[in-house]
Amino acid sequence: MTDRTAWGHGLASIARDGTVLDAWFPSPALGEAPDADPGRELEGEEHVDETRRVRVEAVTVEADLDAPVASTADAYLRLQLLSHCVVRPNTVSLDGLMGHLPINAWTARGPMRPEDAERRRPRLRREGLAVRGLDRFPFLTDYVLPPRVRIAEASCVRLGAHLAPGTTVMQAGFVNFNAGTLGTSMVEGRISQGVVVGDGSDVGGGASIMGTLSGGGKQRVSIGRRSLLGANAGLGIAIGDDCVVEAGLYVTAGTKLTVLVPGQEPRAAKAVELSGQDAWLYRRNSRTGAVEALPRTGDGITLNPLLHA
Repeated sequence: MTDRTAWGHGLASIARDGTVLDAWFPSPALGEAPDADPGRELEGEEHVDETRRVRVEAVTVEADLDAPVASTADAYLRLQLLSHCVVRPNTVSLDGLMGHLPINAWTARGPMRPEDAERRRPRLRREGLAVRGLDRFPFLTDYVLPPRVRIAEASCVRLGAHLAPGTTVMQAGFVNFNAGTLGTSMVEGRISQGVVVGDGSDVGGGASIMGTLSGGGKQRVSIGRRSLLGANAGLGIAIGDDCVVEAGLYVTAGTKLTVLVPGQEPRAAKAVELSGQDAWLYRRNSRTGAVEALPRTGDGITLNPLLHA
């Protein structure tokens, strides 16, 4: 193991055929697992759930965070390190993650194999145990309740999301795994895999941020501090601190901009040339339709303190 190791003691759900469906680690930590048994708080929690055809067993897992994911329990450990804010997005290897996350039928009592859920549907209905989804990723709130965070719709935040204290995720907001906020933020739009949003920033209603999980996107997108991605806007580049993207405007790496700097001649540029820079306003000229970038002065936006207390 390298110096970048982590460990967790928890409970794994194992199907009748031996498939590990998930693993819950209440207190994952960096470093090597202690020699003494760290799992006294889980004594008596091992059991068999006949309805889900699952047995729940105590497990201890260690992971080399620079190495590819080695098992399902390893995958769940890394996702929970992110959601406990022990590590930040994009700092831990997730190579091989998808191959170790089975597609589960998710219920309020935990996961089960989809084929078991189909065969046992009458019993599930009798017990009022609905299937909430078929996916590789569960809800964040089934494993972690981040402190001082509001999540209006639990199904819209996946395990592996990193939500810093003070974050509010509204009903239409979405946060994927290995993505999230680094401080107090308002999330009313979509934060895709790999995207981080800085302290004091706002992702407006209906807004979308491009990730690199699929679709061929290569730009690592992020939002700095005190910045605003307006309602129904979109972002395919990084923006720095104190930036604003006008409502309804989608800025991708190849978007052609007219850069307007006071005292200088207007110049043409691709949006990627400004990627990561602080204090820019991106807007569409309502008369010409041209997308413009103007430098901003002073601090950026201020969030409503009553919504993030």
